[in-house]
Amino acid sequence: MKLTFLGGAGTVTGSKTLLESSYSKILIDCGLFQGLKELRLKNRDPLPINLDELDAVFLTHAHLDHSGYIPILVKNGYKGKIYCTKATRDITKIILLDSGKIQEEDARRANKYNYTKHDPAIPLYDIEDAKEAMTRFETFEFNEWHIFNDAIKFKFFNSGHILGSAFILIKVNEKLFLFSGDIGRKEPILLPQYEYIDQADYVIVESTYGNRLHRHISIIDALLRYIKLTYSKGGILVIPTFSVERAQEIIYLLSVLKRQNKLPKIPIYLDSPMGVNATEVYFKYHNIHKLTQEDINSMLSTVHLISDVNDSKTIVNDKNPKIVLAGSGMISGGRVLHYLDKLIFDEKNSILIVGFQAEGTRGRSLISGDTELKFFGKFYKINAEVFKINDFSGHADQSELLDWLQHFKTPPILTFINHGEPHQSQALKIKIRTDLKWNCTVAKMNKEYNLEN
Repeated sequence: MKLTFLGGAGTVTGSKTLLESSYSKILIDCGLFQGLKELRLKNRDPLPINLDELDAVFLTHAHLDHSGYIPILVKNGYKGKIYCTKATRDITKIILLDSGKIQEEDARRANKYNYTKHDPAIPLYDIEDAKEAMTRFETFEFNEWHIFNDAIKFKFFNSGHILGSAFILIKVNEKLFLFSGDIGRKEPILLPQYEYIDQADYVIVESTYGNRLHRHISIIDALLRYIKLTYSKGGILVIPTFSVERAQEIIYLLSVLKRQNKLPKIPIYLDSPMGVNATEVYFKYHNIHKLTQEDINSMLSTVHLISDVNDSKTIVNDKNPKIVLAGSGMISGGRVLHYLDKLIFDEKNSILIVGFQAEGTRGRSLISGDTELKFFGKFYKINAEVFKINDFSGHADQSELLDWLQHFKTPPILTFINHGEPHQSQALKIKIRTDLKWNCTVAKMNKEYNLEN
């Protein structure tokens, strides 16, 4: 048996891990590389896998860096199924259709304004490719063993990261492989806490925040502070928002502030078709989140959900004070760029960053203090105030990662640390070795790891 990390090693993007045995070849996650150009270019490289020999794809959750390569895989000839939970399937459909649409639009815009080195610019995949990929999905319940073949079975456990997200435990010839995907916080705003697992022979664990601890501050107070500050200047607060989980968390907190009569009387918009659709999926799965029906009703009465492009254009051009949540969360595309096009030059406006910003993204440029931002083929001077709330993170910090790991009854044979920038993964490796005395290693891209049978 062996493991090969085809993405998500030495970086927080493009997650793909190949598990090979005498019985099968299984890909765990199938994500798109984002951020730095050198990473994005990898999306056009062929995977070093004979797709005719690939038996299955398992998906930990719906985020693009874990699911976004699936349409390419299918387009290139993969004939098998994609296994995941029900909510993950529904959210992945929203994300992939949106991704295909954005890639079509970006290619069209690049060709129209001639700011591409490719002639012509061609999207990685389009909406039809995403639709075809969705026909391959098969869903399973949490906390039940499911049979893959005579030698392999698997189980999904709640990971507390986003709706439907799961740890995947795969049993191959009596060896247990546990893939963490992304691990949520110990006390998520909307979801139940991640589940503990007591046994595995090999653990593959993420390390996005493997080198740091989240501050224990009141997120809702920080959010209110930036709202009031922007309102006092007569400005517009733009929140680049991840459409899944982060959007719903912010809407919930805004609804709480509204019920407490603390919000200024200004309109609030979620201007993101994907965010609107994801919110509707969220409300569909009452049994896997903590919201009550009263919470849901309050959220719907607090925020205007915007999908229509003409409504979006009207809001973009409206200069009156407001709060706008718009995708994408790392400002890599989507409607948030149209707001920044109108607002970024004016110091009375504010941009609030509420999630992890990968290296090479526009969001990382903003929080790094850059004075200009490039999009739509030109540079924009940044005069709007930029704020950040780190504690919105949906990723476990170092202490929470250790909390999850230390509940194993016996140490795994080997723990692989992935999905982290190098300093983050190294810090977690040292901590695991020091505190837990476990055998662990930082996964390296494209390296094959032979395992005990």
